[in-house]
Amino acid sequence: MTKVPPIMRRRAWIMAAVLLMFFLGILATLHWGGYLLISNDVLPSHADGAVILQASVISEEVRIAGAVRLLQHGVVDHIILSIPKTGYWDQSFPSLARTYLEKHYGHDTASRFQFCETVNIDSTEQEAMAIMPCIRQYHWSSIIVVTSNFHSRRAGLIWRRTWKHAQPPVQMWVDGVDDPLFQPAGWWHHRRYAKTWLFESSKLLWAVIAR
Repeated sequence: MTKVPPIMRRRAWIMAAVLLMFFLGILATLHWGGYLLISNDVLPSHADGAVILQASVISEEVRIAGAVRLLQHGVVDHIILSIPKTGYWDQSFPSLARTYLEKHYGHDTASRFQFCETVNIDSTEQEAMAIMPCIRQYHWSSIIVVTSNFHSRRAGLIWRRTWKHAQPPVQMWVDGVDDPLFQPAGWWHHRRYAKTWLFESSKLLWAVIAR
């Protein structure tokens, strides 16, 4: 019987350990990976206003609903909604948004919304910079950023980094609302959730290492 050299045994053990760690990493990602995207702050009893970040139609509806809940519970007094100025065929977004809000939430609630027209933005960082003048306009010193659950960790990271040296300082919390595009538990079982996870995870990684 040929005796296996010690160096070969060590290599075999190392290879087995690497494969085991890789397998455990996959299991951990499947089990906990969905929650890596989510980071909800403990919200204050009151803030000056809520800021709703732009999103797809599906996500925008739940973000608006989440901000309205804060308004109805007295956590915020006003809401800023980030919107483009115009859409397809030169539709006026502020006009469409006002009509939507009054239809679904009534005139009184709709009157507490302010629109911040953010033009030519294609990143969360650009949106944070674009909304800054709107927040300054109302002299808010505390805000709650309302976004989707899967976007909450990245939004918090980018907004705090962008506003880190703002003067005067603005206190900030992030509220990630449940979104039909993503559920953290069992995310790999659903094509839509998996697509959201892969896309958002890559953007979160880039946000972490980019600076």
